[in-house]
Amino acid sequence: MKYDVIIIGSGLGGLACAHILSKAGKSVLVLEKEAQPGGCLQSYKRNGFTFDTGFHYVGGLEEGQSLYAAFKMLGLENLPWEKMDEAFDRIQIGNQNFSFLQGYENFMENLQERFPAEKEALAQYIHLLKQTKQEQISLLKSDQASSSFALFETGAWHYLVKTFHNPLLVDVLSATSLKLELRKDSLPLFTFLHGNASFIESSWRLKGPGSLIVDSLIRDIRKQGGDIICRAAVEELVEKDGKVVCARCSDGQVYEAECFISDVHPAVTCSWIKQSKVMRGIYLKRIGALDNTFGMLTVSLVVKPQQIKYFNWNQYIYKQSDVWTFYQDNPSVDRLLITARLPEDGGEYLRQIDLLTPMSWDKCSRWAQTSVGHRGEEYTEMKRRLAAECIRLAEHFIPELGKMVEQFYVSTPLTYRDYTGTPEGSAYGIRKDYHNPMMTVLSPRTPLHNLLLTGQNLVLHGIHGVTMTAMYTCAEILGKEYMYNQLK
Repeated sequence: MKYDVIIIGSGLGGLACAHILSKAGKSVLVLEKEAQPGGCLQSYKRNGFTFDTGFHYVGGLEEGQSLYAAFKMLGLENLPWEKMDEAFDRIQIGNQNFSFLQGYENFMENLQERFPAEKEALAQYIHLLKQTKQEQISLLKSDQASSSFALFETGAWHYLVKTFHNPLLVDVLSATSLKLELRKDSLPLFTFLHGNASFIESSWRLKGPGSLIVDSLIRDIRKQGGDIICRAAVEELVEKDGKVVCARCSDGQVYEAECFISDVHPAVTCSWIKQSKVMRGIYLKRIGALDNTFGMLTVSLVVKPQQIKYFNWNQYIYKQSDVWTFYQDNPSVDRLLITARLPEDGGEYLRQIDLLTPMSWDKCSRWAQTSVGHRGEEYTEMKRRLAAECIRLAEHFIPELGKMVEQFYVSTPLTYRDYTGTPEGSAYGIRKDYHNPMMTVLSPRTPLHNLLLTGQNLVLHGIHGVTMTAMYTCAEILGKEYMYNQLK
């Protein structure tokens, strides 16, 4: 059978594209190299508990907000979403505490009370957050993308220190950005604003694992005539007469289509093109040379029953000020995101907590040639040490947490690399650089006209960003006006 579209990779980007295209009447096949679809949305089970890989909360889900129309289009708006507290993100920097409130006006007024001298600057900042939200859809119309590109050409750090006179406020506004890579010398302002805007609109947790999103998408894809094959590791995209004609998998199976979409890292995708008259060496070299963002260390805890009451917010902890210095000097864990799993029994006590902290590739690169379960005792000991450091820092918020832990599991960038195929276990894909956005903010298009890209490595990352990027990719097949009309 020859398909209209073959999608390689079943992360959120790949599944969103499959859902949109199959709903539009295209014959679609998704190829996934792992035994389980979902990418960073997949869940895993240990000793009776289900753990998420990379999903914790999402923003902008109320009707009329930035993600609502896209999630409604994907059939995801009716999943068991639970709104978080008004103070959805709480921040401890040293011995000082701050809160992010839901709603742009609430957010601004709360911080203006703490920093009255920055009132006008905060109003300007809110204006940019709202603009970023609007630009995400207008990016579907090329003639309206100029203002957003200007924000890609502006450095986030330079904007913040130029706009706000109080260094502590710069730290506060940046503190929840553990969900993106804070680098003074590269991070574009648009990326920074996008990483915060939708959560300030409204913030939500899912009652259940992130795999509920995957299951919903797959169920719809199959109802719409699409298909998904797991354990189908693509090893070659065969080019003929200037276009891709088939995908060849490691088991020898060959799948043909008119169009191909890769939800896999662009460098890995390019490695599948063995011979090409169109994909020039300069393009391949450019993609292969792009830097990746750092990864994450995640410590997933199971705590003893009736020990900790559920808290309906995220807690960020920084030992000291200047939250932008992680990649410069990080001898031990000094920053942390603490997020709780909604009790599925409806009770007031939680059983699961995740602790997340940035982790650069050089911390685990010595085990780069190993595979899951075969990394040796030194690697295991490193994970134990880092888990203990995370728990000690979390005790600033939950005293004596270590005594309450019943089980814990640790994942590193190596884990993400091996389960998702992401080079260096990058948490946020290719590093965007405001000095050179034309090189680091990638288009869905490639030199091969029927090979498209999607996923977090292109324009935006995170649940919100990958969903919107899937829209941009599908617009290359269905037309920008079609996708724009679906979302406006």
